Amino acid sequence: GTGDFAVETSRLNPDEIVGVDISEGMLDVGRQKMVKKKLDGLITMEVGDSENLRFEDNKFDVVTVAFGVRNFENLKKGLREMFRVTAPGGHVMIIEFSKPGRFPVKQLYNFYFRAILPKIGKLVSKDKAAHQYLPHSVAAFPDGQSFLEILNDVGYKEAKCIPLTFGISSIYWARK
Repeated sequence: GTGDFAVETSRLNPDEIVGVDISEGMLDVGRQKMVKKKLDGLITMEVGDSENLRFEDNKFDVVTVAFGVRNFENLKKGLREMFRVTAPGGHVMIIEFSKPGRFPVKQLYNFYFRAILPKIGKLVSKDKAAHQYLPHSVAAFPDGQSFLEILNDVGYKEAKCIPLTFGISSIYWARK
């Protein structure tokens, strides 16, 4: 995307960071950000498809995705590609929206997604599909234990879920 997660990751002093997104427009924003932050020597931004990554097997120590896995056209295929490019013993870390399950957060969350977010979307965009996409994509995403089972099916080990913000989002972590 726009490289925010790559910028945060740079604080860990890696040798290299490669950002990948299917949208050239998002990457252009990210590239400008890297130049402005003087990180363009460390972070490269490349167009690519999550289901067909150009990298060799076992290349990366860590593969991360922030709020993008639910957008994969074929979730398992994209996760298998991530697995393929992760080095043995390496890790995958995914941050994604999830669905809170506890009262009253669940009820407030559902009200916001069904009643408030669409109205905000109408103010920002005339495209009805655009402002309905987020709630629908989050609702369709197999979060929590269901997503952990998919990670295990793909081949990851020690998969765990760390709920954040009362379960509105989660960190999924696993090892190859």
